Amino acid sequence: MFIPLHDSNDLKHIKLQWVTWSLIAINVLVWGITELAGADSDFTTAAVLGLGFIPSVVNDIAELQPSLVLVPEDATYVTYSFLHGNLLHLGSNMIFLWVFGDNVEDAMGHIKFLIFYFACAAAGAFAHGLLLPDSQSPLIGASGAVAGIVAAYLMLHPKVRVWVLVLGRIPLPLPAFIPLLFWVVFQFVMVVTDLGGDVSWAAHVGGIICGAVLVLLFRRSGVPLFDRTIDSPRAVVHKTPPIVPEKTASQAPAPKWGR
Repeated sequence: MFIPLHDSNDLKHIKLQWVTWSLIAINVLVWGITELAGADSDFTTAAVLGLGFIPSVVNDIAELQPSLVLVPEDATYVTYSFLHGNLLHLGSNMIFLWVFGDNVEDAMGHIKFLIFYFACAAAGAFAHGLLLPDSQSPLIGASGAVAGIVAAYLMLHPKVRVWVLVLGRIPLPLPAFIPLLFWVVFQFVMVVTDLGGDVSWAAHVGGIICGAVLVLLFRRSGVPLFDRTIDSPRAVVHKTPPIVPEKTASQAPAPKWGR
């Protein structure tokens, strides 16, 4: 599909997007720990089963071994979002969070954005469990939370131009609504057509719906929806040269002759 690279949507209400940075850091740290332990290690397996969202366990259809219970079942609605299967899974989620999360955090404020992020993650898990209530496979990844951020950004800044890498090789500056609306529609199509796949499209859809609703409630007073301001990414910043006063004939340097 596409990979977002950059937008020029400056922060207006906060100085630093420290919640976005912190979430990225925690996700990378957790992935690094499980990666060092090894994908097939007992430690990683226990982390995925103990922190991942397992619908059959949450719905009391199956029971997890007591030795694997790391947090209360209800906490896995959030803890699953900090685990990722591989570097591609982690990287795709984090780059979306990096490009779009700061402006959503700016529109909501730090605390509300953190609540928003966890709520979208929980909504993604809930939708996954609703569609596959007896699944014993653990759901992991920040996709549900990130999907909510995409929906919020689309509703806040649809006309901001974003550099995206199309088909993995073609960089294009596009209004945000073009790639993001396509991405949102794609999730709804896939949740119907790809029921048996490895990707939980339901978690994406749950996050999208939650993000679209909460942005109406969580955005700051005075922050408009569907902002019509068009900001283009600045590849080159042009600076106006200083105005140099003209010199009189007496001030002008003498001409140099020769070479």
